[in-house]
Amino acid sequence: MKRLIVALALAFTAGGAMAQNVPVQFQEGVHYHEIDPPLSGRMVDGVRVTEVFSYLCNHCATFEPYMQSWKSRMPEGVQLDRIPVEFGRAIWSLYARAYVTASVLGVAEEAHVAMMDTLWKERNQMRSMEELADFYASYGVEPEKFVATAKSFAVDMRMKNEQKMVREAGVSGTPSMLINGKYRVSAGGAVNNFDMMLQVVDFLVASEQAAQAAAVAADEVEQVAGQ
Repeated sequence: MKRLIVALALAFTAGGAMAQNVPVQFQEGVHYHEIDPPLSGRMVDGVRVTEVFSYLCNHCATFEPYMQSWKSRMPEGVQLDRIPVEFGRAIWSLYARAYVTASVLGVAEEAHVAMMDTLWKERNQMRSMEELADFYASYGVEPEKFVATAKSFAVDMRMKNEQKMVREAGVSGTPSMLINGKYRVSAGGAVNNFDMMLQVVDFLVASEQAAQAAAVAADEVEQVAGQ
């Protein structure tokens, strides 16, 4: 019985936190969109939040400070990652491949803000993988290794799989946010600024956490009932 009470308390606490931290009720189809069916392979132990972006998207550059602020306060148990889009543009594809390569080599996050600043504050656009490799050399990656990795099977497959996810999620513009592969959020329409966009993300994260806590509670009830 004690375990049952604890489990139920967890569920109520999560629901209460959601109501306290995100008081606005956002609506599916208005402020966010359900991805049906959910993207396979996007579930984690907790909640995965994915930013869909391009380094060459000026809106993504504007959004980046908002993302950095959100990242500093994102709830415990949230895993943040990024998918760079191509959208059929060769130069966007080049930068998407560079980001995936940097991710495979473990330097994407460290270099992320600097890449945005190089492109949008310094107005220095690199136009070949060799130039991009020289940029990432500042983060300890040998240029030859970077270029070789960019041509690797691992990078090819990850790009193919991630671009497929972008299409299946219905992403048509950047920046967009995906929550647990189940919901898509982007600015526009009723979501009229980036602050609201991230409020919707917070709402969906809290909803997912409450649902997970409720599932734990239900499992505890089932275990107690079976004793």
